Amino acid sequence: MKIKNLLSVAFAVAFSASTYAQSNLLNAKTPDEIGKKTPAQLISDNDKPLPYGYVHDRDVLMGKTIWEFIDIDERINFPLYYPIDTANIGKDRRSLFDVLIKNIKNGKITEVYNDGYFNVKKTLKDMSTSFTYIDTIPAGIDELNNHFDDYKSGKMVLDPQYINKQDLTAQDISGYKIKGFWYFDKRQGELKYRLLALCPVSVEARDIGKENPDVIELFWVYFPPIRDILHEAKAFNDKNSAMPITFDHLLNSRRFNGEIYKEENVYGDREIQQYMKDNAQSQLLESERVKEKIRSFESDMWNY
Repeated sequence: MKIKNLLSVAFAVAFSASTYAQSNLLNAKTPDEIGKKTPAQLISDNDKPLPYGYVHDRDVLMGKTIWEFIDIDERINFPLYYPIDTANIGKDRRSLFDVLIKNIKNGKITEVYNDGYFNVKKTLKDMSTSFTYIDTIPAGIDELNNHFDDYKSGKMVLDPQYINKQDLTAQDISGYKIKGFWYFDKRQGELKYRLLALCPVSVEARDIGKENPDVIELFWVYFPPIRDILHEAKAFNDKNSAMPITFDHLLNSRRFNGEIYKEENVYGDREIQQYMKDNAQSQLLESERVKEKIRSFESDMWNY
């Protein structure tokens, strides 16, 4: 009887995994039917992100806010970066950056800020110069000088071949900064983590292709209200393509590698590189020290 129950559970998990991926993939008669759920699937569909439990302030025995950097050059972080070419891949496969930008443009993501403290809101217009750079090449300037009167009077329009336009895309992303809160829940007696915000880091569109360009924080997005959007977007699962991972699940379960670059502190939340200067190894060791300090708090709770 126990074996029969176990098989039933396994079948249910497998069925949910199949609907979790591309719906109707094996039953579609035309490509247009791929991804469309059957009426029965729509009725039984309860695919929502796992809600956060309510945590009362007095249940937080210890808390520490930290900032981490996720380097997308590391293999474990590839699901956040790829695919970078959307022209030759299905519509269900998009990078995290593409998901964020698409939903900022269509107005579904509104909690966008200038920094990780959520002081000043940032609009798409404010970020336009970072995403798109338009400039006239030297040959175009010569063309304008030669026909300045015609251009000024509106009789001449500069040929597009003289205009250099660069757009920031997913392949230009260097990584992500995330802000999270580690806290010890005394009611449940365990150390927990809550992701608060994330920020793509990249060069500006004007600096694409330049040698050693400066990277900037493009924007900070408050995480809790975008969970439904990130739950609908799927990251690639290299071990089982029939069961992709949602970006919400990937980030909440910390299926990535990040290095702590800042913790809240009395010195105005200064970064590690500000007091561990010009020594990458010391900065890495300091990052591990901060991480170990947080880990040790949970074990110290059980020592008398």
